[in-house]
Amino acid sequence: MSPLLLISLLLQAACCVHFVRSGRPLYWIFLLLAFSLLAVLVYVCVAVVPDLRNDPNARRSLKRVRSTLDPQREQRDASRRLDVADTPENRRQLADTLLARGDYAQAAEHYQGALRGLYRDDPHLMLGLAKAQFGLGQPQQTRQTLDALIAANPSFRSHDGHLLYARAVEGSGDTEAALHEYETLAQGYPGEEARVRYAQLLQRIARNDQARAIYEQVLHHAAASPKHYQREQRAWVDLARKGLRELDASA
Repeated sequence: MSPLLLISLLLQAACCVHFVRSGRPLYWIFLLLAFSLLAVLVYVCVAVVPDLRNDPNARRSLKRVRSTLDPQREQRDASRRLDVADTPENRRQLADTLLARGDYAQAAEHYQGALRGLYRDDPHLMLGLAKAQFGLGQPQQTRQTLDALIAANPSFRSHDGHLLYARAVEGSGDTEAALHEYETLAQGYPGEEARVRYAQLLQRIARNDQARAIYEQVLHHAAASPKHYQREQRAWVDLARKGLRELDASA
């Protein structure tokens, strides 16, 4: 079998799979089987590409590919927009890209620069600043920023922000307050990270029975969850297993 024919068959098969999953009109299957590469090209242009543009998962995948091929593209684009117009929104976009790349010092600088005028109490900017401060190893400043965020925006809610607050409280040495925050978070956090961090803190202060119960809760919840959830939470589930092994070894 020639390589060209093999490629044609593979492309036809891929388009047929897309046809079945997307519920396209039946005539497409006949066109794909009858006209080979030409039909594949037309089908990709009129069916696959529009679907990819409208699919959030596809857009995220494309964004990851672009980031892999050109990791500084978003930062360059955001920097150019800021050069054109120094607005809080443009500063936020640049700060977000810097934060994602782990450049916490510059991210904090731009978040602080954006917190002005009508945006001086913007919760998303303040949360970004807190993330940058925590990345810089400043748990006390992180806690202060988040306290100011809640004082200025009492109705603002963020699971990630609450988790960051619990970690900042723990990092500042206030163990009892951190336990309270983790306990509250563990009841509704959309993932296993909060529960695992709660159990780890309990384990560090030798409250092993409570830590064991939460580790086991993590494993039971993950086992009863869909496969995609298990994949997403695998790192935290593995940490829960590790914690249980450590507790068993010290018993």
